[in-house]
Amino acid sequence: MGMREKSDRTIYLSDCQSFYASVEKASHPGLEHLPVVVAGDPARRSGIILAACPIAKGFGISTAQRLGEALQLCPNVIVMRPHMQRYIDVSLAITDIYKEYTDLVEVFSIDEQFLDVTGSLNHFRCTPEQLAVMIQKKVAASMNVRIRVGIGPTKILAKQATDNFAKKNANGIFTLGKEDVEKVLWPLSVDKMYGVGSRMTRHFVALGMTTIGHVARTPMHILKQKFRARFGKQSDIQAEVMWRTANGLDDSPVTPGTFNVAPKSIGHGMTLPRDYTTAEEVDIVLLELTEEVCRDARTKGYTSGTVHVFCMCSPYDAPTGFSQQRKMPFATNNTLKVFGSVREIFHRNWNGHPVRKVGVTLGSLEDEEVTQLDLFEDVTKLRQLDSVLDGIKDRFGSTAIIRASSLMKAGLAADRAGKIGGHYR
Repeated sequence: MGMREKSDRTIYLSDCQSFYASVEKASHPGLEHLPVVVAGDPARRSGIILAACPIAKGFGISTAQRLGEALQLCPNVIVMRPHMQRYIDVSLAITDIYKEYTDLVEVFSIDEQFLDVTGSLNHFRCTPEQLAVMIQKKVAASMNVRIRVGIGPTKILAKQATDNFAKKNANGIFTLGKEDVEKVLWPLSVDKMYGVGSRMTRHFVALGMTTIGHVARTPMHILKQKFRARFGKQSDIQAEVMWRTANGLDDSPVTPGTFNVAPKSIGHGMTLPRDYTTAEEVDIVLLELTEEVCRDARTKGYTSGTVHVFCMCSPYDAPTGFSQQRKMPFATNNTLKVFGSVREIFHRNWNGHPVRKVGVTLGSLEDEEVTQLDLFEDVTKLRQLDSVLDGIKDRFGSTAIIRASSLMKAGLAADRAGKIGGHYR
């Protein structure tokens, strides 16, 4: 191995294999040699596959597949309900293991993290691949979870090394250097490039770009011209991001505490357990969602000046709906004040079709302590009341105080109280 320049970085993108399924297997001895999937609602034998272990994938089961289809492929598959709090705890524990090897750890998702180990290699007196093996063994021994590690001089190359190569390697490790980009990365089909989904793939194919190399070799000013013709004048940034990704160019550092920055919005959404056909039913869940987002905003110390409402109506094969927002008269985090705007947006845009998905998001967040007050209402009393109610829920649980409407058949607050992100804790 040649000497690395001082400016070179060694970055890992570590990915936990079949994370949710791996955690369930580790938590239930005896499942290690059985096909296991984690699905949204095992009790109803419905929902989608959130994770499938390698054995289950061997039967053709894949993530995001409907549970019914998975059961047809493997009738004996073990179906586990998700336990989100458990997955969060394991993810945090794995982060702590990574921090034993470097203080530069950036959480990318619940099962993926960037590590900058540039300064760690001399300390451990090993190569990047050897250090990756050490970390793999420590995570496996401590958490019984297998990790795959993509290695590169930039975050984008480390990510693409993981997704396209490390996940397919027997040892779960792959290095993608700058010198490998043209020979190793460019021949891959364009859908294998990070940030390119099915829709973007179709656009690139229409532009005659079927491989990553086609994008990388196109001069940036030409790519921008092509994007403007297809997507409009505001697409220059998107074109540059795609060009830099294809060429493996990324100056961003591994930044610990990435998720500690102030949020741009606070939102919650849900897929309803059945079609909601009346305004009264929908109002109940809209109020519940509004309560959730306003409570989150109060907990984090924010008020909001705009509210956004999302709705999708049945049927699934030809859905209709809307996504609309409006500015509120004053920034607020009071549930009933926000709900007034939410309800107005919904009923102004709803076409009357059965509702299957809804969401409420607060934007234009402001620090609660510097928010402009409403001169015609005692905001202090409203905040004190909200604070008391939030305190009771924090101490005794979200269902300690519940609105009467949530006790009706359409109410979902009690069910959601036992979940994180719509999934069981």
